[in-house]
Amino acid sequence: MAEPSSKAGRRGFERHALTVTLLTAASRFGGLAREACFGRLIGVSDAASAFGFAFLVPNLFRRLFGEGALSAALVPEQAKLEERDPQAARRLASLMLARVGLLLAAVTIVGEAILLAVPGMRDDLGLRLLAITLPYMPLVCITAVAGAVLQVRGRFAPASAAPILLNLSLVIAVFIAWWGSDGAVDATRIGIVGWGVVAAGVAQAAWTLWELRRTSPAGTVSAASDREARLGLRRVVTQALPMILGLGVLQVNTFLDGLIASWPTVVGPEIMGRPYPLPDTAMATLGYAQRLYEFPLGVFGIAVATAIFPQLAREHEDSTRFLDTLRRGLRLTMFIGLPASLGIALVRIPFVTVVYEGFAFDVSDVERVAFVLLGYSLAIWSYSLNHVLVRGFYARREAMTPVRIAMAMVGLNLVLNLSLVFGTSLGVAGLAWSTAACAILQSLILARVLSARVGRLTDHDVLRSVVRTVVCTFVMLLAVGATMWFVPFDALGLGNWLNAAVELAVLAMVGGVAFSAAARLLQMPELGWALGREVGNI
Repeated sequence: MAEPSSKAGRRGFERHALTVTLLTAASRFGGLAREACFGRLIGVSDAASAFGFAFLVPNLFRRLFGEGALSAALVPEQAKLEERDPQAARRLASLMLARVGLLLAAVTIVGEAILLAVPGMRDDLGLRLLAITLPYMPLVCITAVAGAVLQVRGRFAPASAAPILLNLSLVIAVFIAWWGSDGAVDATRIGIVGWGVVAAGVAQAAWTLWELRRTSPAGTVSAASDREARLGLRRVVTQALPMILGLGVLQVNTFLDGLIASWPTVVGPEIMGRPYPLPDTAMATLGYAQRLYEFPLGVFGIAVATAIFPQLAREHEDSTRFLDTLRRGLRLTMFIGLPASLGIALVRIPFVTVVYEGFAFDVSDVERVAFVLLGYSLAIWSYSLNHVLVRGFYARREAMTPVRIAMAMVGLNLVLNLSLVFGTSLGVAGLAWSTAACAILQSLILARVLSARVGRLTDHDVLRSVVRTVVCTFVMLLAVGATMWFVPFDALGLGNWLNAAVELAVLAMVGGVAFSAAARLLQMPELGWALGREVGNI
């Protein structure tokens, strides 16, 4: 791959960020459609909680590998070889796919054997579903490796659009399960949805592998290229092992949230002879809230981090360009993340109502999920920022620093989880507040440490940008709040769901127009960057 010109190098990631954003938006809207089906056809039930628990392990690997450690370690090495020795790069990709596939296939087999050996496994719905969904783990990780290589080659579409296949497969599966039942999908039919996860994994892996083969350079790999690829593989593995926790702290924290919420489903209603403070539907409530805050995070936050990472990896030896790119990434992340955080917190009730309410999902379920969503949503900007900051460390081949910070955050999150669940009346929402608090603290620490490494991140331009973003967000909140206060959406007489749909549409339009108008009035270049325009003068 040829070295980009200075101009292209400086201006490249915003354009790719728009590509990833549009494709991810399509997949995330598909995810909302999937969750709408889940909410209405499964509801906040023990079956939904069992499926949420079963999806924890493969979903953790999806997030760590698809959006995290292995891809983060592979991209810099792959970018270097694509530029210097394309045949070695092709060989590195083949070696990574083979090693990851074999290792995780072995882990899956061992996991299945352990599950089969658990006493009473066949009577435990959560464990039965886990046994079904576990093969998704190696499939989705193969998809992640192939997608990372394709991103280095400037092809962001396959990896960003692959989740569409998961959404489609799960929607089909949940309708099949519902079609054969007398009411909501229950424990006797939820297994069909688990098999839908596996079918999606097969389709995702097949698509990305086909694209990878189609874009690979022709020719024979020489002995020298093979040696270079094997050395590169060693470096990737060395980098990836500590990265797993460093980049995956949000995913690990979310995983811990799920384990705590799943206790009544998997173990029982008591702990050490005392009633457990969460109901058996806690995992379902938590999962439905997580899907909604993950929507803007996946569409915008991870999209920016995904698009910026190859450029940071290429520029890490040029401190001026590296710092310039990183600062632009921070500005764009805050510009998108802050209004998303506060906007979702403000419109959480109509948002949950529109996505979920109906059939098996009633008004009381809406209130419970919205309360959990409030805790998660206030830190969406921080979740997004952490992805960019950690990739800044990894582009510099500095993996251990974010790992140490992440380990502290995981420990703090566990302590806060237990304290808020057992010591307050927050219930399952305590898990969300804990995750949000730890994410914000992690952002502050990462930014401070990275500034000490590469130079001050919050220079005059960044600070001015953040202040203007806060002003624009305040204008947006005033406009949305005034609309909610003066417009009687509840009195429209269209029914609860349609009233909420009209309210959400109007508030989203008012908020978007108010924020964009304020940004344009303040002449913020981030508005153009969010639309994929060139950087220009900053």
